[in-house]
Amino acid sequence: MTVSVFASFHPHAESTEEFLELMAGMVRDTRAEPGCLRYDLFAAAGDASSYHLFEIYADGDALDAHRGTEHYQAYRAAVPGLLAEPIAVLVLEPIDASS
Repeated sequence: MTVSVFASFHPHAESTEEFLELMAGMVRDTRAEPGCLRYDLFAAAGDASSYHLFEIYADGDALDAHRGTEHYQAYRAAVPGLLAEPIAVLVLEPIDASS
């Protein structure tokens, strides 16, 4: 079963450029992971201080593998110092609403 992650970030105004550079590397490297189905960063419309990441992995093992990568570990070490508040993360499981 796929696993989705939704994460919200609010970088300090003076850290936005560095945050976006860090996230560009994360998008590139994570999309290359075999179990990653989607990894997209969004800016909130009308809010220059709010960014949101939508991730989908083939399964829980793929998410665990992602969290064990060198690029993820480097990102987790770097990102807290760039943010005005902690990352808000939701791990989601799909619900088939059509049945």
